[in-house]
Amino acid sequence: MAESLLLRLARAPEQAATWLVVDSRGAPVGPPQSGPLTLAAPRVAGRRVCVLVPGTDVLLAEPDLPVKTGVKLAQLVPYALEEHLADAIEDLHFAIGKRHGESTRTRVAVVARNLLNDWLAQLRAAGIEPDAIYADSDLLPRNPGQAVALLEEDAVFVRPPHGTPVTLPADALDQALEIARSSADTAAGGGSGLILYTGAAEWQLHSAQVEAVRPNFDGIKVQLLTGGPLTLFAQQLPTDAAINLLQGDYAPASGRGLGLKAWRLAAMLLAGLLVLHIGGKIVQLRVYKSREHQVDGAIRDVAHSVGEVGLADIRKHMEARVAAARGAGGGLLPALQALAQARGATPGTSVRALNFHGGSLEMTLGAPDAASLAQLSQSLRENGWAADMGGGTNTADGYQGHIQVHANGT
Repeated sequence: MAESLLLRLARAPEQAATWLVVDSRGAPVGPPQSGPLTLAAPRVAGRRVCVLVPGTDVLLAEPDLPVKTGVKLAQLVPYALEEHLADAIEDLHFAIGKRHGESTRTRVAVVARNLLNDWLAQLRAAGIEPDAIYADSDLLPRNPGQAVALLEEDAVFVRPPHGTPVTLPADALDQALEIARSSADTAAGGGSGLILYTGAAEWQLHSAQVEAVRPNFDGIKVQLLTGGPLTLFAQQLPTDAAINLLQGDYAPASGRGLGLKAWRLAAMLLAGLLVLHIGGKIVQLRVYKSREHQVDGAIRDVAHSVGEVGLADIRKHMEARVAAARGAGGGLLPALQALAQARGATPGTSVRALNFHGGSLEMTLGAPDAASLAQLSQSLRENGWAADMGGGTNTADGYQGHIQVHANGT
């Protein structure tokens, strides 16, 4: 099941941030913790990050607007609230909540842009990128039949049965209880009830004030929060009723947007690889062209040395030489094969020099004596070759003579 990190920013510099990991039902996975934001950062991985900011800094309102959704609604909201705002519209950020049913009342959260920018800067400095930012007062539970209040050490929150939450200093508890009584009384048509959430220390400090006004309510139910208000706020996350301040210019990148960025990066990398590949092929082709020019130059030099003038002429010349080596006069290779066979039948002979020209193989051979060369020559003739012996001389290691071999009939 997907988990969320519920992180509450401190209302004052001397206070610490608090956080709690919850499951998809809003139930705590572990105990609440507190400290600097850098200690909360390791809990972010793999979780949805929901940040709570002080409700005293966020105005919650419900103007009556005929337009339900879209750009026109976003354009109308600032002007519908303008007379209730102390700051210039351009200095404020407006976030719009979900409507329920056919009501024309629109839930709106208003916050100063510089404050929202400061909160985001604090979070990002600690390596935390939020998925949602809510006013803590907006996560106070709703109850259609009774007012709901949360009393903390320095603040008190009141949510009427039907209406927006109000945040007051803790020393204005009497006024907060009067707001709760009048709003519940109006909603109930004469009856009023109150559910009060508070800590043990706060109840001990303010219980006398609460008990003093009990007769003004049909009933006051006090619930002590042993784990702090984060456990209470976490219960409201699955309802998705609170207004996320991260809208418009502050909206986080969606999964689809991230996917498109990833594909765009992949496409850029692919294009880069293609450019490198094509560039490498172009360089390789230029190298081959350069080497081809060098070979052509060498061929031209050879052509001039043999009296030819062009590449076509030298090609014909070389082809003719190859054909002559292969077939003219029986061919060089067959003649060498016949010589190898004849030497096998005449031990002690060795080849001192070879020259193939005009279809004839001219050899200078070494042998133990002249008779051995005569025997080799006879062996060549028996194998179908014409073998003519030339002059010879005695040497220190035997006899050296000349034999010319060519195919019969040439």
